[in-house]
Amino acid sequence: MEEKENEEKERMVVIEETDKEEMVDKEETDEKEEKESIVKIEEKNEKEKKQEGEVEEEDQPDAAADVLEVKSVNPIGEANKRNRKEHHTDQYHGDDLILRRGQSFPKNKLHLELKTGAMPTVAKGTHAIIPLVEHLEDGRWEAKIVKQRHNGLQLSVNSIPTAVIGAYRLSVVTSGLKAELKSIHESSNVLYMLFNPWCEDDAVFMDDEDERQEYVLNDVGRLYYGTEQQIGERTWNFGQFSEGILASCLFVLEKSGTPVSGWGNPINVVRVVSAMINSPDDGGVLEGNWSGYYSGGTSPTAWSGSVEILKNYQEGGGAPVKYGQCWVFSGLTTTVLRCLGIPTRSVTNFDSAHDTDISLTTDVYLDEELDPLEYLNDDSVWNFHVWNDCWMARPDLPAGMGGWQAVDATPQETSQGTYRCGPAPLAALRSGQVYIQYDCPFVFAEVNSDKIYWQRNPDGTFKKIYNEKHKVGHNISTKAVGSDERNDVTHLYKHPEGSEKERIAVETASRYGTKPETYSAPTAEDISIEVTMDGEDPRMGSDSRLRINLINGSLEERSISLHGQVAVMYYTGVHKATVCRDKVEMDLPPSSALGLMWRMPFKMYQDQLIDQAALMLTLSGRVSQTQQVLATQFSFRLRTPDVVIKPIGEAVVGETMAVEISFTNPLPIMLKDVTLRVEGLGLLNVQKIAV
Repeated sequence: MEEKENEEKERMVVIEETDKEEMVDKEETDEKEEKESIVKIEEKNEKEKKQEGEVEEEDQPDAAADVLEVKSVNPIGEANKRNRKEHHTDQYHGDDLILRRGQSFPKNKLHLELKTGAMPTVAKGTHAIIPLVEHLEDGRWEAKIVKQRHNGLQLSVNSIPTAVIGAYRLSVVTSGLKAELKSIHESSNVLYMLFNPWCEDDAVFMDDEDERQEYVLNDVGRLYYGTEQQIGERTWNFGQFSEGILASCLFVLEKSGTPVSGWGNPINVVRVVSAMINSPDDGGVLEGNWSGYYSGGTSPTAWSGSVEILKNYQEGGGAPVKYGQCWVFSGLTTTVLRCLGIPTRSVTNFDSAHDTDISLTTDVYLDEELDPLEYLNDDSVWNFHVWNDCWMARPDLPAGMGGWQAVDATPQETSQGTYRCGPAPLAALRSGQVYIQYDCPFVFAEVNSDKIYWQRNPDGTFKKIYNEKHKVGHNISTKAVGSDERNDVTHLYKHPEGSEKERIAVETASRYGTKPETYSAPTAEDISIEVTMDGEDPRMGSDSRLRINLINGSLEERSISLHGQVAVMYYTGVHKATVCRDKVEMDLPPSSALGLMWRMPFKMYQDQLIDQAALMLTLSGRVSQTQQVLATQFSFRLRTPDVVIKPIGEAVVGETMAVEISFTNPLPIMLKDVTLRVEGLGLLNVQKIAV
């Protein structure tokens, strides 16, 4: 019983409602309790405050209005240990309160305030005012009393899933009956807020626990190097939970000089980190060196982890550490992003192209005698290059572009004037949609460019003489989830080499480069394609049907090869799984239209659907006579059954009433463990009913 009481004390916000004399008399008794408490508050009435010169109104009422004054805030103890365990931050070194956003944490009129950055502002999300409420609601900064014992209170606090990440300063504000009478206590403790891959509403949500363990919580990994035929590996200590590393990672963000208000968006944070890991234009963490001479610094091959580099950078006041190459930049990026809560992995591309002129080809220039023109041959193919994938939704882009994003911190080419690269959606790279932000042209060329040979003409112009395919982007590798095996993820970056889909992607991408004439343009573009939905929306539990409409606007027959694929999607646009693939060949008569009925049986998707039952059909193809490329995507969802509520009898104000709740199971299988959540605003708190 005594242990239970001590545990409750550890978790409480303790409020002392006693006057000053009683506080003096109880000083020794309260000393131990104060150490265990989270917040200690002293009560003063207005008459006492006026005598002390703190209230000066002459029309002060005789009746005293109580004001609670915060005396101390101490979130450290057993409650903090439980919080960190629940928030998956218990591996970080030290006793700081480190939380993931979008999740509640256990912490007379009282509210809390959290501030981050040099100039906290409510409008910019860097100053959060947290009111005390009776019922917590998702998506709001709120606090609720969850336990009251004697003169102690335990609060549960909701944070929002879009909160700015970083270090916060905590204040507890109490006020009396008059708003101008306030007591504000600034805590000396720092609260750290991180991205939350366990929260469905966070943009970095990842639904596979094994992947979260690997890409967020694993602090040791493997980096791959060598050649396509001789792949080597080295262990890298990411060390994101090591002593002082969280502070070092936040120091990197601070040194960027970017507005703190933008740190709630993982896209912004990844762009900042990609820029700050290298040093050329912003005094970032690591100075690159490929000369082979490393005097005055450390050879890139000597590093075996990120901790020493990040600590040296912070202890040196932001002076770049010497020296690094691509795998070191990648290892540092993994450390920083995992530390901040963004799922990240290091990725190695063998035979990795470096396109210097955004042509999306690897160009080799020859003279009239077929000798290389070295002064023009700036493009190159590295034996290997290491960068990163990070996981996030991309609400700024069309559906389907969320999920893994390529990020490269090695300083090769600038992006919007700064040496950085990404996040580039792997889904866009695979299909050749290089107009998608950010930096897709550069990454596409790294993994899927053709090597084009150009010969100089007598007049100084150049002509294409040879196209060498399949020379770039092989064995793209990362450490496997839950083991030290190498996992080949080439298929996420590109279609199989030589396949029609792969060639379509290459030719599509090249049209957005600086040499769109490299590949033959279609002789005509007279076929249109559109996807429509006939009749009612597709329903959960039934076969899904869509109509694919093709129109031939020419006076000649057209032969079409059409590929189709259906993927289950998160509502954020992140790809979960491909459930159906198909290919069809057809001939379209002159000046004709054709409607194809596309059908997906229930059994194909029944084990893959998630919350919103969202799906996306992707079509791509080619017209053989003209080489026209066809491509379109169509997002749709499966309609779920309606829940019907009918009153039983007459509804009378102030009296209990009964209702009938019904819905129809649309699936051809029995539903198990069904729970209904019922809530009536102003009528009924949330109730769970097991069916």
